[in-house]
Amino acid sequence: MRKVLESAETALGNKIELIGNNQKDCPLIIGVFHGDEPQGKYLIDKYLDEAGDFNNLLFIPCLNPDGMKSNTRCNSNNVDLNRNFPTENWGRNEGENATCDDETTAYYGGKSPASEIETQFVINIIKKYAPSIIITLHAPYKVVNYDGPAENIAEQIAEIINYPAEGSIGYPTPGSFGTYCGVERNIPTITLELDEEIPVSDLYPPIKKIFTLLNN
Repeated sequence: MRKVLESAETALGNKIELIGNNQKDCPLIIGVFHGDEPQGKYLIDKYLDEAGDFNNLLFIPCLNPDGMKSNTRCNSNNVDLNRNFPTENWGRNEGENATCDDETTAYYGGKSPASEIETQFVINIIKKYAPSIIITLHAPYKVVNYDGPAENIAEQIAEIINYPAEGSIGYPTPGSFGTYCGVERNIPTITLELDEEIPVSDLYPPIKKIFTLLNN
């Protein structure tokens, strides 16, 4: 049975929910930072439907429901949530994949740090529940990217899903969630980039093993 611990409404009135059992200091798993990367919601929902016991896990199945409904990377304000966090490097235009100061691009970081409801929701969850590790489910790069003291768990996850574990995604990401949590707050943070070229159902067996690993 799903228990909604926290919820918020987006600018378009869609729900964002935190699912769990009111546990603090346990892993947090987040799906759909980017609306055109919906795999995370499917995988989390399937696990929640099947799992008899996930007492040690917290889930946000879909952080960006507005973007998912329109199949766009950004939210309804055209903000890339993964460039909207209040980091020391927020808003810096540091290269092709970091055009976060240009409102016309898909990497726009917002008018100010944490300007978006979705970003504020996550920040409040982190403050209230103090997760021990955070995993966000993305696509399509097939890599286990990690920030902060997460190399050990990243290597365990990499072995399960058969992707490389990398400390850098290979391009600048000012205002990113990994920088906010992993680099600046020392929370082990994994950005799990999934294969988008295979059926999402094929991703479920290794993802279930990863969730089970985290639940122990």
